[in-house]
Parts: sequence; C-alpha cells; structure tokens
Amino acid sequence: MSVLLEVKNLKKYFKTKRGPLHAVDGIDFKINKGETLGLVGESGCGKSTTGRVVLRLIEATDGEVFFEGEDVLKFSKPQMRKFRENAQFVFQDPFASLNPRMSVSEIIAEPLIINKKAANKQELIKRVRELMGIVGLAEALENVYPHELDGGRRQRIGIARALALNPQFIVQDEPVSALDVSIQAQVLNLMEDLQKEFGLTYLFISHDLGVIKHMSNNIAVMYLGKIVEMSDYKSMFADPQHPYTKALLSAIPVPDPEIKRERIILEGDVPSPISPPPGCRFYGRCFARMDECKDVDPVLTEIYPGKLVACHLCKKDG
Repeated sequence: MSVLLEVKNLKKYFKTKRGPLHAVDGIDFKINKGETLGLVGESGCGKSTTGRVVLRLIEATDGEVFFEGEDVLKFSKPQMRKFRENAQFVFQDPFASLNPRMSVSEIIAEPLIINKKAANKQELIKRVRELMGIVGLAEALENVYPHELDGGRRQRIGIARALALNPQFIVQDEPVSALDVSIQAQVLNLMEDLQKEFGLTYLFISHDLGVIKHMSNNIAVMYLGKIVEMSDYKSMFADPQHPYTKALLSAIPVPDPEIKRERIILEGDVPSPISPPPGCRFYGRCFARMDECKDVDPVLTEIYPGKLVACHLCKKDG
C-alpha cells in the first residue's frame, strides 16, 4: 500500500519568556492511503500541535512533511491552495469552530464558494444538500444556526465542511471528546463509513485509547513532544512495550466487573516542555527506570517488525 503522508524529524517550538517550549520535538511517522494513524497521549503532549503543523495551520520549526512525495513545508502559496483542497481539519470543539452568524448551509457552502467549485447557485445548493445527506443532516436544517443544534449535529456540520472539496486526507483532532457518550459512537461510525466510501486517510488524535483502538490501523503513543511507541493496533494492545504505554492501557475501564486489572499509577509530575530533561523524558515518572535513562535519550527503534519503541528496556530481537 502506498504512503500518502510521511513526517520526518518534525519539530515545533514556541517562543516564551523562559525559553523555547518544545511542543513537538523530532517525530517521524507514515500514513498509508486509506488508513488511519491514531495519535494518543496525555493533554499537553503535543498531539494537537502535530496535526496543526502537518497541515501548516501553524508553521513548523524544523523537519519535513511529505504529501504524495512533495514537502508541504516548502509549498508556495498556489501550491498550498491546492493542498488545502486535499487536506482538511475537523476540530475538537464543534461549536467554537463554526461561525455563529452563518446558517448550516452557509457554513458548508463557504469552502465551495471560496474555491469556486460551483458554476451557479443551483449547483451550489445541490452540492450543499448532498453533503448534508452524506453526514446525516436533515434538509430541514439548512437555515438553522449552530447554537440551535446539539453537539453531534454541530460536529456533522464540521465534517460536511471538511468533505466539501473532496479531500484525500483529514486530521481529526479529538472530534468526539466534546460530545455525549451516546453521540460519540454515532459520529465515529459515520467517520468510518466515510473513510470506506471515499477512501479517506485520517490522522486521528485522541487521549482516549478506547476510541483510538476502534478507529486506527496503526497507533503512535506520544509523551512530552516525542513518540515513545508505535505499531499496528493489535500489537499495541496485545504487546505494549513502553512503560508509559502500559500505564495508559491499564487505565482503560473494563466493562466486566469480574475481570480485575492491575492499575499502574504514575507518580510525579510531567517535566516542563520548556526545559525537558536530558535523558528519557518519562524518567521521573517511570516505574521501571534505570540509571541509563536519566542521561541518555532513547531513540525510537524497531525492536521487531512493525513495533517501534523508544525505551532502554527494549532491545532489538537478534
């Protein structure tokens, strides 16, 4: 399967009075066409910043982002305009990401108008209604405003807007975290159906490993600006290697009260991203730390086919 998006040594530092904040600090990953990479980690680990930098909603400090073999970070304005049609973003808060002064049909029509994708008003209306139907919005909601709708319908508007230009790639930034649990499943199933129907490729960002497992082909676990483990979803859940990954998995609720799972409680505080420690960034909270971890930063290494881990405890087979 061909690679649609490849990220190499991506960095994003923000200037602060106390020095540069290392939000994303040299990460690498690939996403194949038609597949989903789930990016998971605690709040503040840099996963949302990664999504924004990949689409150049904010500019990278360093690194490369290849989309169909071309470096997005070097695109000119005309090239970026074309790229915007191929790559879209669905935001975490569906209410904050929608213009409260525009109706449902106006919000969905806006990218079509800006990019001149409709020859006339009739064609525009037809396309808007088609998009509303695709995401499960009733035609009667055309002239309704976002504040009159629940969170699930608002997020469907955001998804319809993202689909308007027929993109290949969509960054989903915590798309269901602001929704009721009963609505989350509906939106997740919708996104799965759309992926199958249109061959979409997703970067799916979430702090919820249960949601990540449901949506992803491959999973990357992020901690304080770095990827600490990456593999296919089956290996991630069946054979977690990094202590941080094990702690995250131990926190997933088990629906069967008869099953007892040992919960791994992490002690200590997350280090400051302004002055990250010289060795492993997880050292201060790790239950399996060694002396080597304090001074030597582990490199993300393939320990067996398809399983990459950044941990001194994990050694490559053979």
